[in-house]
Amino acid sequence: MKIVTVVGARPQFVKAAVVSRAFKQYRNDIDEIIVHTGQHYDKNMSEVFFEEMSIPKPQYNLGVGGGMHGKNTGRMLEKIESVLCDEKPDYLLVYGDTDSTLAGALASAKLHIPVAHIEAGLRSFNMKMPEEINRILTDRVSSILFCPTELAVANLLQEGISKDKVKVTHTGDVMYDAAMFYQSNSRKPEQLTRAVNNFVLCTIHRAENTDSQKCMQNIVTAINDIAKSSTVILPVHPRTRKLLQSYNLSFDTNNIFLLDPVGYFEMLWLLKHCNSVITDSGGLQKEAYFFSKPCITLREQTEWVELVESGVNMLAPPLDNEIFNLFFTMQGKDLSESFKAQLYGSGNAAKSIVMEFQ
Repeated sequence: MKIVTVVGARPQFVKAAVVSRAFKQYRNDIDEIIVHTGQHYDKNMSEVFFEEMSIPKPQYNLGVGGGMHGKNTGRMLEKIESVLCDEKPDYLLVYGDTDSTLAGALASAKLHIPVAHIEAGLRSFNMKMPEEINRILTDRVSSILFCPTELAVANLLQEGISKDKVKVTHTGDVMYDAAMFYQSNSRKPEQLTRAVNNFVLCTIHRAENTDSQKCMQNIVTAINDIAKSSTVILPVHPRTRKLLQSYNLSFDTNNIFLLDPVGYFEMLWLLKHCNSVITDSGGLQKEAYFFSKPCITLREQTEWVELVESGVNMLAPPLDNEIFNLFFTMQGKDLSESFKAQLYGSGNAAKSIVMEFQ
């Protein structure tokens, strides 16, 4: 059996690491062909992941990145279609909700090659998010839907996706597999040149925040206020850094460490050693939970609804200007019992996924 896997963004490299390893460990009857679209083209956000995590080198690198959604998706679709015509796989495997995900799914579905979608069924119910559009459309054209949570399964069934026509399965979350497997490889970022303790980990990259000067102004003000009493470590996405400059906004670097993008092992170290997380990332919300760290999410909605319902995650829409107050509300909570629930499985999601291919 042959499977073509399409990846393109940093979180997908992490997920692919554990699933590709499971293919090798449990399914020697499957030949996996990895296609890297090039969506994340910065070395620190792409190449380093393949090197550090021993992911098989992609057989194809399409070199598509740096454009608008429509341009990127169209170019990816065209190039992935060409790969699929050459390789003639039995399945195409995609992860998450990026432009690479949607392009791969559309190209494969139109060639009548079954699509398997990891992280199926997630919904933020915000159609202004390009990720929401990508994940809904990908689920609609997929033949196998691997759901990380029971709520994701329920979302699909509520939308009318029938288990009689499509394979819908609750596998747990491959990101939890990765965090548990690689945590022993975690290392302190070399950019941190002095000792830091009891710090807040922060990331900001989502377009609905970075493209709004008002949102960014509220975020910067809140982080600067939080930094008056807590050290903040903030790896800065290249695009975010440019937009901050264009808005003439700056962080108070007396107690805020601004880092270049870090590798996965460095991010694991930051997660293990921080006391809490402030982010607009989907993946980091979960990873905060994996390491029992409370999280403030800089968004109006989240696809990880169960984290909000369990109390370990609080939504802080930047336009509401409540980030500072919600952060200190979260600090006063006893969440020890909430972190004991296994919301994302027991760390065997990758094995469950690879054994489903028939």
